[in-house]
Amino acid sequence: MNRPLIAPSILSANFSKLGEAVSAIQDAGADWVHIDVMDGIFVPNLTFGPKMVSDLRPYTSLPFDVHLMIEKPDQLIPAFAEAGADYITFHLEAVVHAHRTIQMIRSLGKKPGVSIVPSTPVSMLKELLPYVDQVLIMTVNPGFGGQSLIETCLDKIRELVAMRNDQQLPFLISADGGINEQTAAITRKAGADILITGSAFFSAQEKKKMVQSLRKF
Repeated sequence: MNRPLIAPSILSANFSKLGEAVSAIQDAGADWVHIDVMDGIFVPNLTFGPKMVSDLRPYTSLPFDVHLMIEKPDQLIPAFAEAGADYITFHLEAVVHAHRTIQMIRSLGKKPGVSIVPSTPVSMLKELLPYVDQVLIMTVNPGFGGQSLIETCLDKIRELVAMRNDQQLPFLISADGGINEQTAAITRKAGADILITGSAFFSAQEKKKMVQSLRKF
């Protein structure tokens, strides 16, 4: 891609003002709204459910990128689809029948994505790559915002780019965790198409300039 897609994560927003946070993402010129769903089991934190996604949907026309960091995602995928998700990404580590999960998301008219945590090798994704629209590489251990990027995870992005080129596949590659104005350059150089940023976006005084600065890489 000539320019990255910028997807601020509302995990780092003030939860009492999430509508305002989504509007701020749109006003800043970002491309997607990233929504981290956590269940306190797959990751050590609790966040949002389908109703929150539904309540936020009227605030923007931007795509909602719903990242399910939960056990048994198949049970909630239909609810998040109905709530207004556009992309639904599940964790490979949380499912047994990943193809079936991808088929479910596609059957609901949504774009499927798959994610892996830092300890999972990219090779585990090989059989799924022809079927997904997005692969999300966690560049921190999931659960909390504000962490520092694990630079060895960038090797996974490079490996994934090579696999995509070899198979001539169209899926997008997302990087999630520790993305800011300092790490965006190396993340883009590794081959990420989508930069998911949380704390850096919501702490920026001039959010539009922050998005523009990420987009230049």
